[in-house]
Amino acid sequence: MEISAEREGGVVLAKANGRIDSSNSREFHSGLEAVITDDDSAVVLNFEDVSYISSAGMRVILLSAKSLQSSGTKFVLCSMNESIREVFKISGFDKIIPIHGSQSEALTAVSA
Repeated sequence: MEISAEREGGVVLAKANGRIDSSNSREFHSGLEAVITDDDSAVVLNFEDVSYISSAGMRVILLSAKSLQSSGTKFVLCSMNESIREVFKISGFDKIIPIHGSQSEALTAVSA
């Protein structure tokens, strides 16, 4: 599992890849925190290359969403495969964190 990031204006475009599970959830959390600065107005987390996420990974997403929300930073997810999107839907996370079909849709949403 790795996280890469680039910036477009005040938006962080973070991209995770591989499996996110209990063996690397701390690394995932640290990596996500490392790419976000106080100057960022929004974070788009791209799941295009994520093949699996466990409850430990979901917990990291929820903690990140709450932390960013409290600082006034928008947080959205995008580009999930069907099985991961289903996990987010069943868990109700899709009601808490906006999920978009593509990175361009997510960028449009956080820029509006």
